[in-house]
Amino acid sequence: MTDARFHIDADLVRRLVAEQFPQWAGLEVRPVEPQGWDNRTFRLGEQLTARLPCAAAYSVQVEKERLWTPRLAAGLRVTITTPVATGEPGFGYPSPWSINRWLDGETVAAARNLDLVLLAEDIAQFLQDLHGVEAAGGPPAGPHCFWRGGPLLTYDTQTRQTLAALDKVIDTPAARAAWEAGLAAPWSGREAWFHGDFAAGNLLVRDGRLSGVIDWGCCGVGDPACDLAVAWTLLDSESRRVFRARLAPDAGTWARGRAWALWKALIVMAAAPGANPAGVERCPRIIAEIVADHRGDR
Repeated sequence: MTDARFHIDADLVRRLVAEQFPQWAGLEVRPVEPQGWDNRTFRLGEQLTARLPCAAAYSVQVEKERLWTPRLAAGLRVTITTPVATGEPGFGYPSPWSINRWLDGETVAAARNLDLVLLAEDIAQFLQDLHGVEAAGGPPAGPHCFWRGGPLLTYDTQTRQTLAALDKVIDTPAARAAWEAGLAAPWSGREAWFHGDFAAGNLLVRDGRLSGVIDWGCCGVGDPACDLAVAWTLLDSESRRVFRARLAPDAGTWARGRAWALWKALIVMAAAPGANPAGVERCPRIIAEIVADHRGDR
């Protein structure tokens, strides 16, 4: 991503809210930590959040979320974020932005001592529900979701370049074989909704169970295999078996999901030093489990 990053701070949010939504002007504004990459999010009082895209590439997602998340929410048993208002550019900030309801819970990324088997059952059920929501007319894979839900071939050159850069650092022949297995199983099934960034930082839990799913900027309609990457980026071998049995994807969908997880782990691992130290630390384990899973499926 090379787009210039927008300057966003609490003072900007206060001014935007005061000018455009005076009914909420008196509410306290404070940043949510940790912040995401695509958007900066601020608590607005106790019940609301202000969410502002960080670069032009993410601005198109604001209208998509406004239009589609209420329709998705109606078909899901787990609560998701839906905008209650949409803001306009102002005070030098060039993008539309949104105000959403605050969802209670902590992210899976921050939670400790989770029962991953129970979580695997919950997220598999959620994905079954999501993939079952009527998809007609939904936004097809494209730049708005960085081609999640589209063909893996979109990222073939980048993946092969990254594999070459990591040669001797990881088992590149085995990783390449797992990638090529995904390419060899192109999607040809029914279009379905996908979240597009179904990861630990966007999943909320309360009392150890899935309670909410946030950040729908990469959602769309297409191949739902991209959401299966969570099986390797979050789960361990035992909970992954439960997830696979509960979701029951066909072999090709599983291979593509595994390839999506590999692509993500490779680009994070090959990123500039210091860019994402916590993510980089996890990548060798993720890649090793992807390789082992591929070998077990052959």
